[in-house]
Amino acid sequence: MVDISNGEQSSVSVEQFGYRQELKRSLSLLDLIVYGLLVIGPTAPMATFGIVYNQSRGMVPLVYIAGLIAMVFTALSYLMMSRAFPLAGSVYAYAGRSIGESAGFLAGWAVLLEYVVGPVFIYVAISIAIQAVLPGAPREASIALCVAFSTIVNLMGIEATARLNRVLLCAQLAILALFLALASGALVHGVAGAHLSVAPLFQPTEVSASLILGASSIAVLSFLGFDAVSTLAEESRGGPTAVGQATMLSLVVAAALFVAQTYLASLFVLGQTSFPPGQATDGAFYAIAGLVGGVWLMSILPFKFLCAGLPAALAAQVATARLLFSMARDGNLLRMLSRIHPIRKVPDRAILLVAALHLGLGIAVANHFELLASLVSFGALVGFLMLHLSVVVHFIWRRKSRQWLRHLLAPVIGFVITAFVLLNMGPQAQAAGVVWLLIGMVALAALRWRNRRATLPI
Repeated sequence: MVDISNGEQSSVSVEQFGYRQELKRSLSLLDLIVYGLLVIGPTAPMATFGIVYNQSRGMVPLVYIAGLIAMVFTALSYLMMSRAFPLAGSVYAYAGRSIGESAGFLAGWAVLLEYVVGPVFIYVAISIAIQAVLPGAPREASIALCVAFSTIVNLMGIEATARLNRVLLCAQLAILALFLALASGALVHGVAGAHLSVAPLFQPTEVSASLILGASSIAVLSFLGFDAVSTLAEESRGGPTAVGQATMLSLVVAAALFVAQTYLASLFVLGQTSFPPGQATDGAFYAIAGLVGGVWLMSILPFKFLCAGLPAALAAQVATARLLFSMARDGNLLRMLSRIHPIRKVPDRAILLVAALHLGLGIAVANHFELLASLVSFGALVGFLMLHLSVVVHFIWRRKSRQWLRHLLAPVIGFVITAFVLLNMGPQAQAAGVVWLLIGMVALAALRWRNRRATLPI
């Protein structure tokens, strides 16, 4: 058993948990932050601006601030558990070594839903954007090309992936910077009556707890993905400390970008509490871009799907492969998936399996965009619930910690917030998610029946 003073120890290594260091430790703190930002997507609010605007009655930046506060509690739990268990399995490793092996399997199974379906959601979104420009382009062909691109890059090694991540993040930030610059210039000239106002941040006559919490249940979904940083724990040069720092920093930086872009956009529709249903709501941000930069800017912004989508899908494939590798290494999946390429030091078989899953699922559900979005959210939120439980069990029960604020109150608040968002999801998403969990329980029962029980040291 590993003795961790006060629940933390920066020198904890994979060898102390009975594993060999097989993955290559080559990622810097900056690489991890870039990875976290790519998975979140700095321009994510552009796609949902109109929806959040309607639900918050124009206070979109306030909603994202509330969303950040909600996600900080989850990030704190990741920070604590990544230091205690610096392993590639993320929530699977945390729950398995704190609550129990079966809980770990189900946590990993839930997060797999986010990691497997998330990139497919992105590939379908990209195929829709391509189809808008090239009406004759079949979605299936676009999905296949995207999957092939991500797979080749990931097979080249984590260093090659990190280098490409930086380039793609710069391209995405350049598009965002262009909008912010043009919007600031338009604000100075009072385009569409825009002027500095606190209305997007706070409206005393409109704000209420129910309104903010309801809108936050949507805004929180824009932050999903930052948790994937923890899957790179065995490839970080800075160890668990760097993973925890990158998780928190990527979340805060993304939130600052979310607030900046939505605040500026909101200034051009002051006095308007909602957008009409349909395209007016779906394309609200792009219409504002047309006001501040003309038709050419409105035409450029949709291409963010390529700048933001491809790197996010690429990063998600990295996370999924590491999760499969971790579960297979413990005997909870086929052992063949734990193979590490002798030269590139990546779980190549896990990467290829993920690619096959993405391709097959993408072709099968190419025309079910909304269902994909719901499944991604459900898997992530269930994983967050297991994460918060793991903190309490590991530190309060097993380690007898008396740091009540840090190891009990914070994860309990995070659990309550996550449960609220989960319970407020649509019934279709809840039903599909429950079916996925039931399948996981059947798979777990089959493993136990075959006496395949992983013993995970804590």
